[in-house]
Amino acid sequence: MSPEVSDIFHRLDKSKKSYLRTKRPKREDGEEIPHLIKLPSGTIPHYVALKPYHEFCWRTLGSFVRLKAKPNPKLELDLTQAHIRMRPEEYTAYVWMSFIIVASISVILALLFGGLMMTMLNIDIAFSLMFTIMVMLLPPVLTYTMLMSSPKSKAKSRGRDINKRIGAAMNFISAMASANVNVDVIFKEMSRQKIYGQIKEEAEWITRDTELLGIDILSAIANAVHRTPSIKFQEFLQGVITTSRSGGQLKPYFIQKAEQFEKESKLEMRQELETLGLMAESFVTVVVAFPLFLVVIMAIMAIIGGGGGADSTLLLLYVVVCGMIPISQFGFIFVIWNMTQEASL
Repeated sequence: MSPEVSDIFHRLDKSKKSYLRTKRPKREDGEEIPHLIKLPSGTIPHYVALKPYHEFCWRTLGSFVRLKAKPNPKLELDLTQAHIRMRPEEYTAYVWMSFIIVASISVILALLFGGLMMTMLNIDIAFSLMFTIMVMLLPPVLTYTMLMSSPKSKAKSRGRDINKRIGAAMNFISAMASANVNVDVIFKEMSRQKIYGQIKEEAEWITRDTELLGIDILSAIANAVHRTPSIKFQEFLQGVITTSRSGGQLKPYFIQKAEQFEKESKLEMRQELETLGLMAESFVTVVVAFPLFLVVIMAIMAIIGGGGGADSTLLLLYVVVCGMIPISQFGFIFVIWNMTQEASL
């Protein structure tokens, strides 16, 4: 048994003994009162503080957002799954204020450069007007689109991290369940393991619901089903609830899920290797062979053609050698690096 696992079971045994020594209060009918966590006297609720810019946006547009913005359950779900600790109204105020600031700056810059192009540079009016409109509209639209899609993007990133680590997490859960450890204690111990990434964060929220908010473990897991961005983790948690409420045993279920995710992980690794092989063949064809033949053909055309045609062919050679080849190489390097980074999670 590894030292980490031995330390976990030693801590569990110690907490169990201290729990048994504690006299729990009882009601008049003799039933024990559920365990409660008491805060020190005089403690007041602590709210999540906004960043200075977010607070400025909320103070400036908060009342306007409350009146004009419609309820957005999708945004609320994305914020929850992304673990962005802001209410939908606060985030909407942040997006709207950023849009107003960017739009104001874009209008000023568009009018300034548009007037400069028409008066001092003597550029065509139609082109100057098109440039002015693009500078006015493009940055605000991009800002609004990126900020509104940011929570969903972060939630998807968390979901990918959970899917990559869920196999190892299931091995941990099945090992703990084999020692007859309760489900709430399993999630509590998992919330202390940093190697499980975002699964650790999900376990922390379940432990918070049970120990701080006093919610029973099945209700806390049901809340986590709606909160997690990973479909695999949702199915696993829903299976825990169904098995528990139907009177089944969780130990065989955990072992079965660990084997299932291990097989799925092997299949995903095989698919990633096949994709890397396809990328390598495409790299040889697109980045090595094709530019080489293109350069040879264009060089022969420059030699044979002569005159003005040779100058244009030489310019195309510079574009291919100095532009197309380096950009395509860096593109393949970035794609392969991104794939290996996700696979190494």
